Amino acid sequence: MDEFLRRVYWGNTVLSYCIVTGGILITRILLKLVKTRLITLFKKIASRTNTTFDDLLVKAAEKFIIPYAYLAINYNIISQLHLSSALEKILPVAMIIISTFFIIRLINFVIHGGVIVYMEQKNEPAGRIGQLSGILIVIKVITWSLGIVMLVDNLGYDVTTIIAGFGVGGIAIALAAQNILGDLFSYLVIFFDKPFETGDFIVAGSDSGVVEKIGIKTTHVRSLNGEQLIMPNSEMVKEVIHNFKRLQRRRVVFYIGVVYYTPAAKLKEITSMIKTLISGTEGATFDRAHLSSFGDFSINYELVYYVESADYMVYMDTHHKICLSIFEKFEREGIEFAFPTQTVFVNKQDSGSALSAGN
Repeated sequence: MDEFLRRVYWGNTVLSYCIVTGGILITRILLKLVKTRLITLFKKIASRTNTTFDDLLVKAAEKFIIPYAYLAINYNIISQLHLSSALEKILPVAMIIISTFFIIRLINFVIHGGVIVYMEQKNEPAGRIGQLSGILIVIKVITWSLGIVMLVDNLGYDVTTIIAGFGVGGIAIALAAQNILGDLFSYLVIFFDKPFETGDFIVAGSDSGVVEKIGIKTTHVRSLNGEQLIMPNSEMVKEVIHNFKRLQRRRVVFYIGVVYYTPAAKLKEITSMIKTLISGTEGATFDRAHLSSFGDFSINYELVYYVESADYMVYMDTHHKICLSIFEKFEREGIEFAFPTQTVFVNKQDSGSALSAGN
């Protein structure tokens, strides 16, 4: 048996191969126990806390740290063998590449999960969290680019030329895609400044509708007519945005006119009538009512009140009730609404002369 264990194959004894194989198996068993017992215990502890960041760390350990630990330990065990010159060159390079891959994925995972946890702790809506996809893509691209540069540097290559190439190429790309980059920066402005969010009804210039999606380059808005408007982000940030979703209450200003032969006593009562009617309407708050002007055909009143709701249908229903109440009240009081008329006064003497001349 000892003679068999001392036999040499490819530069290593059978005993060395057995030790390496045993070390790999023991490592696998130990890490399996860590994963099933220790990680499970950490998950239970993390589930009892109020924060979800510790859940993220446990998941990162299970998904990245333990597999990488198994890989690194096995690499060190295998490195104890006498390897061929080709393998001695290939294995370190492969380990560096794999390590870089794990590290970049771990960084992206922690950034992605950390941002999501932060947004959830701030009670951000699901639609806004969904908008993070564009920003996270940019962050991941930057992380992978830096990781690749570091990988090339660790492999012994001069990265100065690569960095310089990135600089020149970046300038060329920026000049060629300045419109796209403008939309991207505008997307970042929309995300952080939050002039509107998914589900908001907005008016931007001559366009209006409900925001369906906020993308890296464009914002999709569903108009009241049903068509989808694809609006560049760079144009959106230039417009004055009217966000009706954030409207707390509506200020309503409208006018009514009564005929000129309305008695002065009735004119004085109209203001108090209007105040009583509006104040008695549910969801409406009276502001003022004044005789504002003498028009060509009517005596005009300006009425102002507030609808204590942002909902457009509530506003229309409330205004509908108020208009009907005013009409019914005026009808009972004998007050007539004015409409465009023209009164012609004829002199009787002139009228009689005209008739004689006609005969």
